[in-house]
Amino acid sequence: MHAKNHSQENQAQASQAWLARITAWAKELGFSQIGVAGVDLSSSEPGLLRWLEQGFHGQMHYMAAHGLKRARPAELVPGTVSVITARMNYLPADTPADWQEREWQRLRHPQEAIISVYARGRDYHKVLRARLQKLAERMAQELGPFGYRAFTDSAPVLEAELARRSGQGWRGKHSLVLNREAGSTFFLGEIYVDLPLPPTEPVSVHCGSCTACLDACPTGAIVAPGQVDARRCISYLTIEYGGSIPEDLRPKMANRIYGCDDCQLACPWNKFAQPSVLADFAVRPGLQDVGLAELFAWDEASFLRRTEGSPIRRIGHEKWVRNIAVALGNALRQAPDAATAQAIAATLATRLDDPSALVREHVQWALAQHPRLPPAPPF
Repeated sequence: MHAKNHSQENQAQASQAWLARITAWAKELGFSQIGVAGVDLSSSEPGLLRWLEQGFHGQMHYMAAHGLKRARPAELVPGTVSVITARMNYLPADTPADWQEREWQRLRHPQEAIISVYARGRDYHKVLRARLQKLAERMAQELGPFGYRAFTDSAPVLEAELARRSGQGWRGKHSLVLNREAGSTFFLGEIYVDLPLPPTEPVSVHCGSCTACLDACPTGAIVAPGQVDARRCISYLTIEYGGSIPEDLRPKMANRIYGCDDCQLACPWNKFAQPSVLADFAVRPGLQDVGLAELFAWDEASFLRRTEGSPIRRIGHEKWVRNIAVALGNALRQAPDAATAQAIAATLATRLDDPSALVREHVQWALAQHPRLPPAPPF
């Protein structure tokens, strides 16, 4: 018995040493933290099923199509016995300490386009996936061959739950993962491995009675602590949803044209948000401090050229213009004088004959937002 216990102790020490080395290699690649989770996520299955049954996934049909495979890592990648979780900070390196207040200020300039902070740099899918792959290759080089598969928001994976279980943070009331030293401004990635690594310990919840994120959500999409109805979420509406944006939600979008950061801007923990060590997430020219009219003028070729290597490209030109049309309509409603209103209306009118019926519909709605302007002709 003593020999068996000694063997187990040696095995545990060896596993911890491996984890320390993996963490060091990950830091070299720009990751902020590494954790390990087990593969038994069965306790998360009832909550996932309830969320789907309520239709909170909207048109993200892939969420339902994969069903419980999302909560069963060993079904997605047979042989998986551990999940290495990674997080990577994404705030640009030159982000000022008062970044949350500066982002709120953008809402006070209706003709300025607001793109979610995470999307102003290089596509995180490309950045994380490549670096997770390098981490796995380094592990194989140093520790010997093993089976693995890396993911970054690209497969049926319960990313936030795996991150929570492995100690990356706790689930905030907005459903995002929160870390005491980094807030929530980070991306998550995973490597499913067939190595029996020791799980890292989860951390306690530190939201207390705070409801800042629920109170800040402009559309009431956070229907209860930890419960988000994607159908009302501006990030979903501007990125995932391909149809006509519900008219009652359009005014609430204000000048947000790609994603929404409001729940993160309101969160007190994000005063501890850390900038990225990677240049990849530096703001690209034309995606910050830019007017709606300038972006509305992009034709499809310009859109593809200006968003190459950016996560924005995935929504396509049609949704891009649809989103900006809504924002211009909201700006038109707030126009301080007739000259400003006429200028915004003239910008919108350039797409009254757009080939896309979806775009034309949103342009019509936008032009109808100023009572002093005559209605646009029907398309």
